[in-house]
Amino acid sequence: MKRHSKPRREFSKIIVCTVGAVTIAVTVFTCVMVWRTSNTEALAYLIPAIFGEAATATGFYYSKAKTENRIKLRRQYGDLVDKEE
Repeated sequence: MKRHSKPRREFSKIIVCTVGAVTIAVTVFTCVMVWRTSNTEALAYLIPAIFGEAATATGFYYSKAKTENRIKLRRQYGDLVDKEE
């Protein structure tokens, strides 16, 4: 019997998942610390910084996916994809 191994997870997906998890963790930590200390100064720095990082990672991921989809569509349909643009 042949064992089928799982396909390797793409590195870009690992990055996006990691950034998402860190974003959630930092947001929860910041909210808890603001609640405990009644000091909202952290909101002005931590939250925009971490969501900026998440937006950058997401943007690069979608850019990569767009390029990969173009390559797949070119293989499937040929030059018709380029003529429509």
